[in-house]
Amino acid sequence: MTAPARLLADTWSSMLRVLLAYRRSPGLLAASLGVPVVLVVVFGYVFGSAIAVPGAGSGPGGATGGYREFLMPGLFAMVAVNGIMPTMVGAARDVGRGVTDRLRSMPVSRTGLLLGQTLADLLVSLVVLALLAAVGLAVGWRIRGGLGDAAAAFGLLLLFRFAMTWVGLLLGLAVGKEEAAGQLAVAVFPLAMVTNAFVPTGGMPGWLAALADWNPMSAVVQAGRELFGNPSAPATAWPMQHAGPVALLWCALLLLLCGPLAVRKFATHGTSGR
Repeated sequence: MTAPARLLADTWSSMLRVLLAYRRSPGLLAASLGVPVVLVVVFGYVFGSAIAVPGAGSGPGGATGGYREFLMPGLFAMVAVNGIMPTMVGAARDVGRGVTDRLRSMPVSRTGLLLGQTLADLLVSLVVLALLAAVGLAVGWRIRGGLGDAAAAFGLLLLFRFAMTWVGLLLGLAVGKEEAAGQLAVAVFPLAMVTNAFVPTGGMPGWLAALADWNPMSAVVQAGRELFGNPSAPATAWPMQHAGPVALLWCALLLLLCGPLAVRKFATHGTSGR
């Protein structure tokens, strides 16, 4: 079998392995689908009435409807960032249980095995984003730009999720223990909170606003708001003024850095965490 054929075959097998795990664990799939609904309710209704957003007028649903239009691109990006956690824990679990050792001893493509995992995660995230968009439409969120721009926004979100899964794979292989990976996953939450996803950064202290403006997730959120035609705070920082190119640059950098490192770690040091 040629190298390209081996890569495709192993990618497909690895992708099916992950998807079958979701099929055998309906609770995991239910949690993946249910969390977006909870996020919309908590942030859109509980916090929305207390947060004023520049440029968010009284759209569908009243004053908080304007905030929910500001909020939804942030929740989409949060789904993308959360790609770090399941892949990190899953990779660490495979190392700890010896699955990685068995796979490395077989004549398979290392790149294909990891690529299959990331593509399977991408399919699941596509379903989650579709559900979240449906819930958003039900509570007053609207796509006010063109369909082409909306498709570009969802494409950017999926690309960001794809990059985040490679970050998760690298971290999981490096940690090598499921318990440690689960604890490390808590660190993802501040990454999502120190952004413009839920509130404008203008009200933050200067040093914190700078961190938020240069956070990769903030660029994705800002680009999403622009493409969806949703309200956003005035863009004063350079990354927010060029959100689309900056978001693409972040995705490219993460993929170019974490992809090869994850493949190398899998191929040569996958058992170091045992």
